[in-house]
Amino acid sequence: MNGDEREARIRELLPLVKQLARRVHRMIPTADLDDLIGDGSVGLIRAIDAFDPSFGVPPAAYARKVVLGAILNGVRRMDRVPERTRRVLRTADAARFALAQQLGVLPTHHEMEARIPGLAQARASALRATPLSLDASLPPGEHLEPDSAADPQLVYEVRGERARVRAAIGGLSARQRRVIVAYYFQERSLRRLHAEMGISPQRVSQLHLSAMRRLRAVLGESA
Repeated sequence: MNGDEREARIRELLPLVKQLARRVHRMIPTADLDDLIGDGSVGLIRAIDAFDPSFGVPPAAYARKVVLGAILNGVRRMDRVPERTRRVLRTADAARFALAQQLGVLPTHHEMEARIPGLAQARASALRATPLSLDASLPPGEHLEPDSAADPQLVYEVRGERARVRAAIGGLSARQRRVIVAYYFQERSLRRLHAEMGISPQRVSQLHLSAMRRLRAVLGESA
């Protein structure tokens, strides 16, 4: 898909983001509608970039599942986050979405932190207020590209807690550690990792999930 096709697909599916955000807002009126749309928009870009015809579902159906998952994960993440922090994250989501349309690729969180003052601290605050969720069902094919909103960039977004996170990662098995470091520090896809490690995509997914459960347990105990 070239840049023009990608932008056209984003415009085509943006109404879906707003529709799902409004539906969730009706069920959870205390949630901020702009926050829901922002989370859904980032999920939409992730869905468009990750989609592969081999998933066996139409692009719109795949996007719908990923967008809804991103919105619901946003609700969980924001439930105990102060409004000031939410404003920073909302600004970051809007800027990230706009840049993705301009550049043709979703900017990394490191890149956004360099652009937006206070973003790293806001993400750390949001993470501390939010338990990691690994139990949500994933859409077809999503076992290879998990929604990062489900695990709020555990490794590099918590800059003030690097030592604790580093120690927790050190306690993982060698394979679990390789997956976590490659995916979160080096921003390599799980799809690419299965080829590099010589194991099946399902096994890479299992290693990722088991590592995240272990990190959640260790970091939760030491909080």
